[in-house]
Amino acid sequence: MVMRGSLLFNNNRRTAQRFRQLAISAVGSSKIKLLLCFCIAFTVFLLLSRGSTLTEWTDSGPLDRSSSPGKGYAILMNTWKRYDLLKQSIAHYAKCPGLDSIHLVWSEPDPPSDSLQIFLQHIIRKNSRNGRQVELKFDINTEDSLNNRFKEIKDLKADAVFSIDDDIIFPCHSVKFAFDVWRSAPDQMVGFVPRKVCVESKEGKDYYSYCGWWSVWWTGTYSMVLSKASFFHKKYLRLYTNEMPTSIKEFVTENRNCEDIAMSFLVANVTDAPPIWVKGKIYEIGSTGISTLGGHSEKRTQCLNRFAAEFGRMPLVPTSMKAVDSRRMWFW
Repeated sequence: MVMRGSLLFNNNRRTAQRFRQLAISAVGSSKIKLLLCFCIAFTVFLLLSRGSTLTEWTDSGPLDRSSSPGKGYAILMNTWKRYDLLKQSIAHYAKCPGLDSIHLVWSEPDPPSDSLQIFLQHIIRKNSRNGRQVELKFDINTEDSLNNRFKEIKDLKADAVFSIDDDIIFPCHSVKFAFDVWRSAPDQMVGFVPRKVCVESKEGKDYYSYCGWWSVWWTGTYSMVLSKASFFHKKYLRLYTNEMPTSIKEFVTENRNCEDIAMSFLVANVTDAPPIWVKGKIYEIGSTGISTLGGHSEKRTQCLNRFAAEFGRMPLVPTSMKAVDSRRMWFW
């Protein structure tokens, strides 16, 4: 009888343990399922958010048009025989608030065709809303030089210049935010594409190297914002045209590179202050350019050291500051 009782007790204990194991297994399985469901839901959310971001630069919804004429900005767009990209860019930026005028830096051997001018004027009128009249001008140059990008524009009404390539598009809200940041610091360059100058000592002398995006990402510091997507004051066009050392402009023309570095040197030399990097989503609609050519970084390293020698110092100021529009960020 005692043995049977102990067997019954052991059986009951084993049964209880099995129930407990099953219960733990069920709870663990429920947790795993709940975690999987959360992961799936979060992934779907990210994909939907990503989808909306991919199309936001083409959004034709209502925009803030409160900027009055003369207090907006002018687009200075460099272009070279990429008419489809040019049309796409002009059609987009014509919708952006605060835009007063578009100046196309034209250095091609032939003048712009009548059909191109008519088409661009048409899409600007079509996309400009609320009675805004965005002026379009071709700045015709007889010489093919990258210095043309920063040639002084005598009749420029706006103080703010948004320098942009014809193959790069930013959403209008990003441009508006960068413009607002520039208005808080109008003497500095404000842009979307940061780059870093790396320094090392060789035989007691500083040697400068051009470091790209990954160096900025790794260190969190930068020294320049490239003029392919940046705001600056129109006075720097006059200074570049009239006061930039001739030897630097000749070097830019001969090597077809580094005009943006030269402009960064000029602004930093005037302000003794760093540029301001603005976070923004960039859409590169073209696939070719100077930066895709071999030896690009080496040539720009040469520019840094040559320009520093011409200026008698390294004027570029490193910084880790980044302007972020917190209204559009979950984590900032």
